[in-house]
Amino acid sequence: MSAPPLPDPQRAWAYRPASPLSGAAQGPLAGLTFSVKDLFGVPGWPLQASTRAPVPDPGPSPLVARLLALGASATGKTHLHEIALGITGHNGHGGTEHPFWPGHMPGGSSSGAAVSVALEQVDFALGTDTGGSIRIPAAWCGVAGFKPTKDHPAWPTQGILPLSPSCDHAGPLARDVQTIARVHGALTGQPVQPAPWGGVRVGLWLPSGWVTPEVEAATHAVAAQVQALGATVEPVTFPEVLDAYSPTVLGEAAAVHRAALAQADPPFLPFTLAALQQGAALTEAEREAAQARRAAYRADLDALFARAQVLLAPTVPCPPPLIGQEELELPGGAVPLRRAVLRLTAPFSLLGVPVVAWPSPTPFVGVQLVGRAGQDDRLLGLALGLEGAQ
Repeated sequence: MSAPPLPDPQRAWAYRPASPLSGAAQGPLAGLTFSVKDLFGVPGWPLQASTRAPVPDPGPSPLVARLLALGASATGKTHLHEIALGITGHNGHGGTEHPFWPGHMPGGSSSGAAVSVALEQVDFALGTDTGGSIRIPAAWCGVAGFKPTKDHPAWPTQGILPLSPSCDHAGPLARDVQTIARVHGALTGQPVQPAPWGGVRVGLWLPSGWVTPEVEAATHAVAAQVQALGATVEPVTFPEVLDAYSPTVLGEAAAVHRAALAQADPPFLPFTLAALQQGAALTEAEREAAQARRAAYRADLDALFARAQVLLAPTVPCPPPLIGQEELELPGGAVPLRRAVLRLTAPFSLLGVPVVAWPSPTPFVGVQLVGRAGQDDRLLGLALGLEGAQ
């Protein structure tokens, strides 16, 4: 049974039961509440992925079950960009709006997740990140997010409707890193401790012309903060990876939604349908070429981490755009919004390394702290150290 409708002008909530799923009374997360992105299978709760099209049943999520066993209580499901294939929060149920700036995008695809956290409706939210879907809404809604290393055992993707199995990650959003670290530590059994920045080599990835002046200034401000804590900061470069990312994600997404695409008139929104059809039309040679480029980008990132222990980069190229905006004016020229955003975030989901999305001093403009694969606890510890110094 659903709860009586509660005010939800942002259209963040896909389903709210009459009562939450209560967590274990004595668990380490007892007293915390969380929302669940409507890609996760929760027994007794519907799964629609914010689309009017039929979607496969992924089965129950072991991550949701584990969080309940650790004491956190699940309050309902949140809307997302349709089937997670987008960055704006647009979907077949009216789309989600920014929590504080009416008429502006919250980011996606974990749009409702970020809104539920930003409005203090829950303590943390479960999201997914295939190309930036935790980090983008975290930045535009002014909260923190965490994308773990690909296939991290504490953050399983089983029981989640996939978008791109080779790029999908599960992770949390919260109003601060401390809450994220608490959840992560409960899942791993190893508490996360704040880590000092003294002597840490930071690579500053801030591609010329890719962000607005205010985002550039905000990123430099965070770089100055970590320098004041004892880190060394050196500019680094890294290529745009969308020529590998887009074919990978669209091809895999088309396979996931093959049954719906076979219908005479699949009830996806026009952009989603066109993207899935583009993925279905890829040739084997095109898919193989994308994977070859992916391997080359992985080698580039490994070389970067031979110089820097952590990367610092902007999460988004601009403050939250207006709903319906499709293009962004940047110092380097006009760029389609999707490309402008994803070229900052997609490298790290394509290549599976951990990232903390952290609010910058400028409202609704965040930065990314990127670590080597497997160094999730170390990265969260550094983010805790930075947060504690504020």
